[in-house]
Amino acid sequence: MVKKVNKSIKVSPSKDKEDLSTPSPKAKSLEMTNKKAVSDNKKTEIPTKDLSNKKLVKSSGGKDKKDQKKVKKEDVPKSKIVKKKKKKKSQRQVPRGRVYITSTYNNTLVTITDLEGNVIAWGSAGSSGFKGARRGTPYAATVTAQNTCEKVQKFGFSEADVFVKGIGSGRESAIRALHSSGIEISLIKDVTPLAHGGCRPKKVRRV
Repeated sequence: MVKKVNKSIKVSPSKDKEDLSTPSPKAKSLEMTNKKAVSDNKKTEIPTKDLSNKKLVKSSGGKDKKDQKKVKKEDVPKSKIVKKKKKKKSQRQVPRGRVYITSTYNNTLVTITDLEGNVIAWGSAGSSGFKGARRGTPYAATVTAQNTCEKVQKFGFSEADVFVKGIGSGRESAIRALHSSGIEISLIKDVTPLAHGGCRPKKVRRV
């Protein structure tokens, strides 16, 4: 008969325990670095959280107000919205007035006023498109008178007293243009200033 021999293998428990419990120097260094990083993050996180919260509060407040305004406009039905109607300005009527014609060698001016002297419309040969020496011509005077009469038609201007001033070539042609445009001339008066023994006149030009 063969005898069975139980060979018990003895394991040293102290060595295994030492290997598990005692970490290597590399592991120690890694743990230290991790702890430092965590502590730095905790220090830096505290102020950033407060600032972000403040910013969020400010931004959210502005958006809420805008949203409220939009909601208010949308909630109101179209039937209740009343648009303000603009009042039409009533044009004053000036059936009768005065026309002042100033005729010089270089230009012709036509001014139309009411009986109190408030200017309604005016025109000149220069504003009618004439330039240079053509402004003093009788044709330029007729065109200016016609243009000023067109401006006054909306006021119902129909009758006028004419006052002429100056010795230019456009005196008579301006009066004829007024008459042809449909204005009744009830009075024509020459208002040209004349010196009677007053200031000494200029010396005569030698050409």
